[in-house]
Order: sequence, then structure tokens, then C-alpha cells
Amino acid sequence: MKTIIKNAKIYINTGQFTEALCIEDGIINQIGNFEDLDQTNIDEIIDIKGKTILPGLNDSHLHLASLGEFILSCDLTTATSIDDVIKIGKTFLEANAPQILVGRGWNQDFFGPTDKRMINKNDLDRISTEIPIIFSRVCGHVSVGNSKAIEMIGLDDNSLVDGGEILLGPDGTPNGIFTENAVYALYSIIPEKSSEVLEGDIERGMEYAISVGLTSVQSCDIMGTNSKMVFSTLHRMYREGKLKLRYGHQFNYQNIDDFKEYLMTEHVTGIYDERFLSKGALKLFKDGSLGARTALMSRPYDDDPTTCGVAALSDDQLFEICNLATANNVRILTHAIGDAAIESVINAYENTFSGETNPLRLGIVHCQITTPEQLKRISKLGLTVMAQPIFIDYDMNIVKSRVGSELASTSYAFKSLLDLGAPLNLSTDAPVENCNPFPNIYSAVTRQSVKNPSGECYLENERLTVEEAVDAYTIGSAYNEFKEHFKGRLLPGYVADLIVLDQDIFTIEPNKIKDIKVKMTMIDGKLVYESK
Repeated sequence: MKTIIKNAKIYINTGQFTEALCIEDGIINQIGNFEDLDQTNIDEIIDIKGKTILPGLNDSHLHLASLGEFILSCDLTTATSIDDVIKIGKTFLEANAPQILVGRGWNQDFFGPTDKRMINKNDLDRISTEIPIIFSRVCGHVSVGNSKAIEMIGLDDNSLVDGGEILLGPDGTPNGIFTENAVYALYSIIPEKSSEVLEGDIERGMEYAISVGLTSVQSCDIMGTNSKMVFSTLHRMYREGKLKLRYGHQFNYQNIDDFKEYLMTEHVTGIYDERFLSKGALKLFKDGSLGARTALMSRPYDDDPTTCGVAALSDDQLFEICNLATANNVRILTHAIGDAAIESVINAYENTFSGETNPLRLGIVHCQITTPEQLKRISKLGLTVMAQPIFIDYDMNIVKSRVGSELASTSYAFKSLLDLGAPLNLSTDAPVENCNPFPNIYSAVTRQSVKNPSGECYLENERLTVEEAVDAYTIGSAYNEFKEHFKGRLLPGYVADLIVLDQDIFTIEPNKIKDIKVKMTMIDGKLVYESK
């Protein structure tokens, strides 16, 4: 199949555009003026009518299956009070009659002044005490269960979880709030999905991702105990031609014994083509989230001096698993948000280097609360950074109160990292945030609120240019997975993954970037989405 796309504004590199390209068998073989392209044996000519074309965007860290599940779940993101959470839960329960009510998206910082606390089991008991209820905070690092859920787990007042917390109420009994590794105790009462149900979640996630311009995802859908099901489902979908976009694994094993089992099984037996289904990387969690105050800080939180956050892995555990991974040539990406977590990850990674600078492209996911010295170390060591500028939309309202003005002034420092030479790539961590990349690019470029574009700018000196943000979403994300030699650019020899925009991202007002829509998505030279 040979296709020419013409009459377009095709982004090649900063300040460089062309108006046409030729695709043959899924690969770009020529770019330039339409008249100069080889037009023999053409099957199709597509006139874009002056629209802007970008390389397909590559979200470097999200949870695709969870995104697909979230689309059908109890959505709590609109709740502005505890009463709202309860009302949404009751409405969903009445309409769907689930055996277990699972929801996600509440955020206590969006509640009114009298409600600024985390929800607890007593709140969820107002929805029902007959069925178990699990409502996760928007970040996913805190989940709350009702009394029925706690009863089903079989907790007692002395239950402990390594790398997580089961919080107690004034009466000394569990109040329903579970943090970090402890959330898995709560999730244990949810029946394991069938492969068919999981496939449906993945398909919904893919369809939405393609519609907003993603052609590649690096997705963490494996969380220890569900690994065999996810691996086998994705292998089957790949064999049956059901993977509509390029999928790279990020598999989470907090327990080193689970990781050792992976090394003896999937690591050596799994069949991958590295173009549509990639083996990917070990994804670890060192800490939690800033909003939940579980991000691991070097000193107590300014607005809660009783805590420094939660270490999901101890330093010794992190060192051990990192050494085992690198000894087996497995790339590692570690969730680290607080400055103490980031320091621990830098130290653990540096310990694995043997004279060569980051040969496995080990990376830090989020990398939010940083000191100037940490920024320099990250860049010097060549650690990749998977950043989520869209997080600024919420975090700019809480970061100073959480960590103080000094640390806040050197955090979410994506431009500084880029200027220092750190490999930067972008992601949304969906379903924590919507995987639509354009609000994310807007946040990177403006550092302002999505809801209030004329409001405060958080650290103006950390703004990216449009080109820097687009590059981080394309060639930068491809570099993260050792694929910058064949995707992330619209150049001869690269795969024909591209998107057509309804507005020119390079010339419109920056505050309009968030509203850009995708007219067309092409993957491997095939049209996979076209807006109505």
C-alpha cells in the first residue's frame, strides 16, 4: 500500500516543516514538496487541506486497562463535598446494582471548607452496609472501604502492611482508609477479572487513546498478582491483531520474589516484536502522592508535621530489586514524588552503574519535589524523567502549603531538567488524569490552570516551548523505550504514526492548546480514527 499525504503543515523538527510525505507499507519513505515525491504506483492521495500534522503522541506512563475500566466505573471526579461522594455512589448503585461498588476520583482538597478531610468507612456506610464499597482517591495511592469491605478482609486492630498504612479511627479500629501497599488488601476482595473482561477494558482504553492522538502507550497494567492474566491477554490480543496502538509494558513487582518469578517465566518465554507489543520495564513505587501526603519527604509536611509520607519500599529493598533487575538487563522506572524518595532512587540507580552512564535508561516517574542538587544529579547521570505537567493544574494550589516555599520554587522543574540535559518525556498517568495530551501540553507550555487560563502561572521560568513539549511527547517518549530510531519523527525510515489537528498548535494562542481536537489518527500507515 502506497499513500501520499499532501497540502499539510508537517512538523519535522523545531522550525522545520514540510508539506507532503509518502508512506509505503507502513513506513515513511519520502518527505518534501508534493511535486518532488515519487508518484508511481500510488494507491491513495490524501489532501489534508492545510492542517497541521504531528508525529503520533506517545504517553510514557499510564494505566490503559484501568482507563478502560474507569470509563464504566463510578466516577467521583466531580464531587465537591463528602455528600456529593455519597450521592454519586447511591445513584450509581441504584442504576447498576453491582455486587461490589468500586469508584475512583474523589479529592478532599476539592471539598468545601467544612469537608476538607479524607472520606472514611462511616461515610461509605451511608451508601450501603450490605455490599462492600471501595472508593479510591484520584491519585490511586489512598483507597477507602466501608465496614462491609473491612469485614470481608478480616482485619483486626493490629493488622500491619509493609510499605503502607491501615489508618485507625479515634476508637482504635480501622477507619477504612488504606494507603500505598495497604490498598492491595482492600482490592483483594474484588473478584479476579476474566481475560474477556480485561480485553474489554483494554479495548475501551485504546479506542479513547487513539481518538485523542495517542499512537503509543507505555502502560502499567501489571500489579504483581494479576501478571499472568495481563500478559496472556495482551499476547492473545496481539496474535489476533486486536492491538490498535503500540503497547509497551511497565510491570509492577514490589515483592522481589514475584519479580524473580517473572525473570524465570515471562522474561525468557514471552514473545514480543518490540514494535506493537514490547517487553518494557519494571515499574516500582518508592512513595505515594503529594495530595494524599504519602509522597516521601526529607522533613515533615508543613501542613501536617506528624508525617513525612510513606516509603512503599525501604532503601534496602529498592537497592536489592534494582541490582537484580540491572543484572538481568531489565530497565527500571520508579515512581518517586517527594524529595526523599527521589534521593533514594537516584542513589539506588547510581549504585547499579558500572562506569557507563545509565546504559539501561533507568528512569524516574513523576520527579516532582526536587532540590537544585537533585536536578543536577539526575541530568549528570542521564536518568530519564517521565513528567506529567497536567499535575500542575491541581498541585499548584497545594504545593507551597505541603512542602514550603523553598522546595516549591525548585519543583516540577521540567525546563530546568531539559536545559541541564536530562532526557524528558511526557505522560498523564491516566486515569489519574485524562490521557488527552493537549491539556498536558498546555500545562507544560503555560504552567497555568486548565480551568482558569488567566490565573496564576506556577514558575514561569519552567515553561516549555510548544516544540519542546511536542518533542518530549514524541521522540522523547520513544527514547525512553529505546525506540527513537524508528518512531517519534516524521522522517524517511520511521513508522507512519501521525495525527492531524483541527488547529495549528504552533501558532494559536497558548491558552487554546488545551482545546485542540484530533481530526485523524494514523498508525503504521493505516487510518485508525477520523473525527465525525
